Amino acid sequence: MTADTQPNVPETELPQPTRSTADFWKVANSKLIRYGGQWSDVRIVRAKGTVMWDENGKRVMDWTSGQMSSVLGHGHPEIVAVVDRYMRNLDHLFSGMISDPVVDLAEALTSMLPPQLNKCMFLSTGGETNECALKMAKMYTGGHEIVSLSASYHGMTHGAGAATFSVGRRGYGPQLPGNLILPVPYAYRSPFRHADGSYDWRTELEYGWNLVDRQSTGALAAVMIEPIVSTGGIITLPEGYLKELKKGCEKRGMLLIVDEAQTGMGRTGDMFAFEHEGVVPDMLTLSKTLGAGLPLGATIVTEEVERVCAERGFFYYTTHLNDPLVAAVGAKVCEIIKRDEMHKHAAKKGELLRQGLLGLQKKYPCIGDVRGRGLMMGIEIVQADKTPADELGTRVSTRCMELGLSCNVVQLKGMGGTFRIAPPLTITPEEIAEGIAIMDRAFADVLAENEKQ
Repeated sequence: MTADTQPNVPETELPQPTRSTADFWKVANSKLIRYGGQWSDVRIVRAKGTVMWDENGKRVMDWTSGQMSSVLGHGHPEIVAVVDRYMRNLDHLFSGMISDPVVDLAEALTSMLPPQLNKCMFLSTGGETNECALKMAKMYTGGHEIVSLSASYHGMTHGAGAATFSVGRRGYGPQLPGNLILPVPYAYRSPFRHADGSYDWRTELEYGWNLVDRQSTGALAAVMIEPIVSTGGIITLPEGYLKELKKGCEKRGMLLIVDEAQTGMGRTGDMFAFEHEGVVPDMLTLSKTLGAGLPLGATIVTEEVERVCAERGFFYYTTHLNDPLVAAVGAKVCEIIKRDEMHKHAAKKGELLRQGLLGLQKKYPCIGDVRGRGLMMGIEIVQADKTPADELGTRVSTRCMELGLSCNVVQLKGMGGTFRIAPPLTITPEEIAEGIAIMDRAFADVLAENEKQ
């Protein structure tokens, strides 16, 4: 199937919008708060598997799993059945009540993790789970200083937002005190090099720790890090980096918090991305993929951390803490991921995706770098001198959408335009080939248009 022969869905099979297109956008533009960037100009009315359809029945492949969340695709029948059952029977409870789905999820999730990580709390978003982890780390260690990467994104709540350095820091006044950074290990652009030109991440990390130590007031609590820095540009940690980072934490009496909002539940080819190096964090946060598109997150810690925090009066109450409906969904996600060995499928399909992207790189020199693991890949768009080509990336992304492929471009100043590619783990090899073909056509069209100008 080519970009020119994508079948549309008959209008009778689509949910019928109650507003005209003109009225829809008029109300959207007049009533909705703008929250960063621009809205896509597509009006999606249905989604199933890896495919979405707009109001006119046009077929669009989803290569970002919604907001990097729908790890099992849209409308997975087993998830639909769980939602239907619990929406009818047990949807929401007082937060002080524990239900069977919560216990089931805790048991299912901890059975997939190293035995040290055996205490769970279930929340709604990645920001909440990170906020919870940060509070526990501060209470456990007695410190308040949090270290994260210079391209980090950990959420928009107060503590998680203060640990976010890629975007969203300006215009709100002082952030929480004690937030420090390590340089993001960005192999493609880092100035830290060996004599042969290869990336010297060890010296870069040592340099970063030296700066942290100089800035610290002696109250270091934790490092928070993503195994693949997503919003910052799909930056994959170098081999050995996470191990060295944990050594640095232990040396300073700090906890290591690994944020796997996007990398968890099999996406990178491992069940959890931290397993790639055999490192066990002190705390793990999950969201996005755990709920397979529903608002569910988890903060998982060691028994010792939970005990000490409880003894010291840890308090973290939210409206949807340990809600039964989404917990039941999470338990089913764990069951499917384990039963169907989805992480192995992600590794195999991820290699097909990587090879397709490398093929495009050979054909189009503006693709400066291809990086990632499993079904979480990025391609960075550059000019001839390797400087970021944000505008070109945006035009290619727009053309992809016109041809039936939704793929997100990160555009953070100084980091270039990077496509974040993270389709559902249920994607087929044929759909991967189709998406690569659409990207091929999009690059060709945009570059041909450049030559005419």
